Amino acid sequence: METKKHFVLVHGGGHGAWCWYKVIPLLKLAGHQVTALDLGACGVNPKQLHEVSSISDYVQPLMEFMASLPPDEKIILVGHSFGGFSISLAMEKFPEKISVAVFVSAYMPSCRNPPATLIEEFFKWTPVDSLYDCHAYFSNGQDGLPVSFSIGPEYLTKMLYLHCPPEDLELGKLLVRPTGVFMDDLGKDSLLTEAKFGCVRRVYVECEGDVVMKEGFQKWLIANSPPEEVKVISEAAHMVMFSKPEEFSQILQDIAEKYN
Repeated sequence: METKKHFVLVHGGGHGAWCWYKVIPLLKLAGHQVTALDLGACGVNPKQLHEVSSISDYVQPLMEFMASLPPDEKIILVGHSFGGFSISLAMEKFPEKISVAVFVSAYMPSCRNPPATLIEEFFKWTPVDSLYDCHAYFSNGQDGLPVSFSIGPEYLTKMLYLHCPPEDLELGKLLVRPTGVFMDDLGKDSLLTEAKFGCVRRVYVECEGDVVMKEGFQKWLIANSPPEEVKVISEAAHMVMFSKPEEFSQILQDIAEKYN
């Protein structure tokens, strides 16, 4: 029986396709096809941040890839962290091409409220002093909406890359880029509909020990937009692809097999 699947991996804020470098060979070794994408102004994508003025610009590489898939091919779409918004937009536009969407310690919207409400909720769980040397840039001074942010090395060390090998932390320090937030776009109603986004099966991978997307916030996301299933990885922290690559890749394969 043919068991080969096609995984499409979508990174979180400031990162790129490079952050899946441990997971990609594990999935390929098991016989699967894997595509990891760089979104706008991320990874080795040639655009600069000032050229990515909207969420549409940001997710354009993902949308172009989805449009290029053969009509009869279905993929397993995986989004990490801020990548949950990216895959949600792809679910809305290409629901027929997705077997299952996997949200990995990720923002998982519902159709009831604009996606930006999840970012507002995130900051209720996030003390300002825990942002360390991250910098947000605003459209109209501190009273405006944040339009972009950059991640500092202290935040990478103490929050984002907790429990990760030191070489992965150093890789992150070298490769993380400033990224857009797109609060204006994500604040719009009717971005996601029950007929399209709502018809795609969803699985949430909860990462225990995550001090960025705190466990309580992850549980709130799950309760706010219940998926078909929740998988839990213990002591994973936020960058599970670095801290628990073997366990994580096996969970992805198990999900793909179940939601064929």
